[in-house]
Amino acid sequence: MAIRIRLVYKVKVSKITDDDIKGKFASIMIKFKRLNHIQICIPKGKEEEARRFYTDIIGLKEIPKPSALVPNGGLWYQLADIQFHIGTEDEQNKSKRHPAFEVENLEQARKHLENHKVPIKEETAIPGQNRFSFTDPFGNRIELLELKTS
Repeated sequence: MAIRIRLVYKVKVSKITDDDIKGKFASIMIKFKRLNHIQICIPKGKEEEARRFYTDIIGLKEIPKPSALVPNGGLWYQLADIQFHIGTEDEQNKSKRHPAFEVENLEQARKHLENHKVPIKEETAIPGQNRFSFTDPFGNRIELLELKTS
């Protein structure tokens, strides 16, 4: 003799309101404050070449790495209110990923890089900003942009 069991589920569907989001769901939302740092990578053992490029040509201010991270290699820099970390790894590959830095003097930055024989790549126009990119000696793409004032 076969026994059949029929299960019936009742589901209540309700609309999520703004009060729900502010109340019971608020504790699970991520509340971002600001960007703390960006990291790019260079091949292991190339820190001095990176230092010549980022300190001597670009003019970034190097900051000390925490002593616990020094054995990992790499360099850290301070840019305005964020940090720019340059880590080391065995493998390098081309990618579209990149940091973009807003600057106050885009044309002066362009001339400075060109004077140091850094090739400039013109980027597709975006309304409200002027921009270009370049690559560091390790193939990392860096974008510089300036917001248009008018």
